Amino acid sequence: MTQFSVRPEDTQAAVVRALGDKVKSISINLGEVTAVVAAPDYHAAALLLRDATGCQFEQMIDLCAVDYSEYGSAVAEGPRYCVVVHLLSVSLNQRIRIKVFAPDDDMPLLDSINDVWNAANWFEREAFDLFGVVFEGHEDLRRILTDYGFIGHPFRKDFPTTGHVEMRYDAEQARVVYQPVTIETREITPRIIREDKYGGLH
Repeated sequence: MTQFSVRPEDTQAAVVRALGDKVKSISINLGEVTAVVAAPDYHAAALLLRDATGCQFEQMIDLCAVDYSEYGSAVAEGPRYCVVVHLLSVSLNQRIRIKVFAPDDDMPLLDSINDVWNAANWFEREAFDLFGVVFEGHEDLRRILTDYGFIGHPFRKDFPTTGHVEMRYDAEQARVVYQPVTIETREITPRIIREDKYGGLH
């Protein structure tokens, strides 16, 4: 069992040595290292992070997509879709977060890293299903959470909360059918009742 933990500053230095100019930016926040790489360097950077001395990130522990079209109360500038990967080095007891932005908002396309860490398989399928990020080189890139025939990507910020279609069982046809959503969107304002001496308060 590993008895030590590499300092974030040492992890940062090792990653800069390994990736060189493939690192667009790198920072330490709350004790965690985050590195941003460009889309064309993404796959090569993944291989280096797995194999380079001082890095040795043997495990990919998470991969997800982010839609930056709205971020907080403002509209973010720059590419809309980002993939965030969390890596773990068991041998060196260190972690890193890698971020890569898809250059084309209309067709977010990135290389698959499933051949680097096979744990990426279902995570990439999830990012494709929910955000529409296409991972080139993935051998089985199909939806994993939504229903067969589902249209759209429900975690995109512009996807309606009610969806586009609903399904129900049709007794006459003896099967499940899809139809346009019949839910009417409405804004509910909570009613506030103020009473004197409510709850025994004066």
